[in-house]
Amino acid sequence: MNTAIEVKNAAFSYQETEEHAAVRIFEDLNLEIEQGKFVVILGHNGCGKSTLAKHFNAILLPTGGEIYAYGMNTKSEEDTINIRKSVGMVFQNPDNQIVANVVEEDVAFALENLGLPTEEIRERVDAALNAVGMYEFRKHAPHLLSGGQKQRIAIAGVLAMRPKCVVLDEPTAMLDPVGRREVVDTIHELNEKFGVTVVLITHHMREAITADRVIVMNEGEILADDTPKKVFSQVELLKGVGLTVPETTELMYELNKSGWELPLDALSVEECAQEIYSRLQ
Repeated sequence: MNTAIEVKNAAFSYQETEEHAAVRIFEDLNLEIEQGKFVVILGHNGCGKSTLAKHFNAILLPTGGEIYAYGMNTKSEEDTINIRKSVGMVFQNPDNQIVANVVEEDVAFALENLGLPTEEIRERVDAALNAVGMYEFRKHAPHLLSGGQKQRIAIAGVLAMRPKCVVLDEPTAMLDPVGRREVVDTIHELNEKFGVTVVLITHHMREAITADRVIVMNEGEILADDTPKKVFSQVELLKGVGLTVPETTELMYELNKSGWELPLDALSVEECAQEIYSRLQ
């Protein structure tokens, strides 16, 4: 399978200034993300996950080692535009990405800057809005939409660029549960229906349980990297670095401390309920 992102012995430090000492975020980091996969990167605040995400489309450049996006070295200035066409970024606050007063104009903004033909812009905008379930709002003012709807518009703006990979840096952090569910459902549909590689940076464990792969970062290092079932079964490892686990795993873990023998890899509510029911039988 093709490699979307490759991190090879990468290091990054914020440089020393008059006000702040140099800060090392990570070093000798190695990671590969395959095309078409849904990958979640977890970690507490300050662990380096957002900094790493900004390297995937050359917003930040490594101070050591190399990072490749679809074979293009992010340090190569001549490849920067193609890298950013291939790897789109969606950030935490959708208001920071919305620049127009009408939804469809906002989604078209980057395409117009590329000088694409009007017909192609129209087709891409409509396709992107349909992909995130926001076509009927194309004539609306973005500031009148809910947080979840705004974030879906931000995602549509990235999708209109036709990226192979979308990196989302805590896109649900500022949303209520309804908005969070809207955005997560949209992200999954992009991956499953359109084959877009998804890298989701989050601190919500519930958002990670249906991913293909979960990577846990701690103090700039990769602490765990496996399927959700295998990662979240390591309850004590995660708790040891101040992380939580999904509520279902937490329930099984606490019951096991009381003498039950339940599997810690039953992540969904249905799986959890079935395991408990089976033991009660």
